Amino acid sequence: MKEVYITRLSKFLPNEPVANEEMESILGMVDGKPSRARNIILGNNKIKTRYYAQNKNGQSTHTNAEMTANAVASLFDDKFPITQMQLLACGTTSPDQLLPNHAAMVHGILKCQPVELIAATGACAAGMQAFKYAWMSVKCGNTANAVSTGSEKFSAWLLSRNFEPETDNLKTLTENPIIAFEKDFLRWMLSDGASAALFQDKPNDEGLSLRVDWVEIASYAHELETCMYAGAVKNEDGSTKGWTDMTPEEWAANSVFSFKQDTRLLGKNIVPSGAQMWKDLVEKYNIDIDKLTWFLPHLSSEFFRFKIDEEIARLGVHIPQEKWFTNLTRVGNVGTASPYFMLEELLNQGMLKKGDTIVMMVPESARFSYAYAGITVV
Repeated sequence: MKEVYITRLSKFLPNEPVANEEMESILGMVDGKPSRARNIILGNNKIKTRYYAQNKNGQSTHTNAEMTANAVASLFDDKFPITQMQLLACGTTSPDQLLPNHAAMVHGILKCQPVELIAATGACAAGMQAFKYAWMSVKCGNTANAVSTGSEKFSAWLLSRNFEPETDNLKTLTENPIIAFEKDFLRWMLSDGASAALFQDKPNDEGLSLRVDWVEIASYAHELETCMYAGAVKNEDGSTKGWTDMTPEEWAANSVFSFKQDTRLLGKNIVPSGAQMWKDLVEKYNIDIDKLTWFLPHLSSEFFRFKIDEEIARLGVHIPQEKWFTNLTRVGNVGTASPYFMLEELLNQGMLKKGDTIVMMVPESARFSYAYAGITVV
């Protein structure tokens, strides 16, 4: 098995940063009224700015595939051209269409040579599934290099016009046609962008490289019910009914294609399982936390920072806050892209030095999966 190195990282953030007070001017107001939950949610997540692939009129400026292709293209130059890319692994929660898959659409925009493709579709951990596939391909010698990406275009799913049929339906049933909190919640949590990583079987000749030592991913769906979902409705018994078993009228009346979050389940389950997995990994890889340089937790909200801190302290695997690095408040929660954004900023802003060690933590609330990666700067 070969050693595997991330030699380049890139990102693409569309348009200008959007401040909290500008959000509804782009996403729109459901039923023409400001959200009553917006300020509460923003107060908890602490996000100050984010990016949308929409203009001020709510019109699309980039597709998910276009943003991803921009990030991938930025990895390459005359010294290492894109004609040398051998594999493209793309993770996303929000592809532009059901078929063809997201990786194929990105490859089509890049218009390069034939390459191996894989698309991971899910929530936040899908970006790490692509990350692991690229890492494994190089590690086992299947390819000498590989690119993985995480990207999202959540804004298109969050526009107020998508909720108009539901609010119109509610008006016939009640004098208070307000969409459920489970749908409004994620309108103020999610944003757009793309990031990419180049994996190679040797480090850079000049400058730093990131040796990926291990990647671990686990699902807890066998014991926990669905928490974040789209294209479905959730039944009282915790099961879901997918859009293929519903009529188009039901799709519209229930905003079936919106993102929804069962916040009760989120708060109860997202921290404990991930913390236990961290304890197990500390033991498996004999991690010396005192020597760990950086901890990169993907936080959907700053609300979870101290809950994670308390739980890993309770389990005896505490990581001091001074080792934590996030950029959530500046770039927003971009799902599968967020872990890449943190790593990209550390590398490209000169915050790393040889010998530094990094642990990435990526929780996914869709049905509770967790991804971790261990990295050494060389």
